[in-house]
Amino acid sequence: MVEWTEKERTTIANIFANLNYEDVGPKALCRCLIVYPWTQRYFGAFGNLYNAEAIMSNPNIAAHGITVLHGLDRAVKNMDNIKATYAELSVLHSEKLHVDPDNFKLLSDCLTIVIAAKLGKDFTADTQATFQKFLAVVVSALGRQYH
Repeated sequence: MVEWTEKERTTIANIFANLNYEDVGPKALCRCLIVYPWTQRYFGAFGNLYNAEAIMSNPNIAAHGITVLHGLDRAVKNMDNIKATYAELSVLHSEKLHVDPDNFKLLSDCLTIVIAAKLGKDFTADTQATFQKFLAVVVSALGRQYH
């Protein structure tokens, strides 16, 4: 079980309370698909992903980016039991979708970059450490079914 300080809980809650999901979610997923093109193989049904412009203007990618970001709300609301919170999603991604669990880490890195750019100077070293701790727990929970 992960121990969270009150400061960490507040930091995570504040990050998510101030996010524009419709902006950040698509940007993070687009960045992941562009920077790590092998991740595109899981999105074959999403239409044209032939280049960066096509990815950034793809409404299916934008919608899924928003879905992913809203999915993190579940972890924010259940910080003391993130593994159980994501048990079903872990099974879905491993057994049905066959997503390489390393891709969760890649997406979390892209999300960190997008949020850092949005928060600017407010994304301090302490904020980054807390956010990356949070995402590491989520990534571990999503990859749990693979172990």
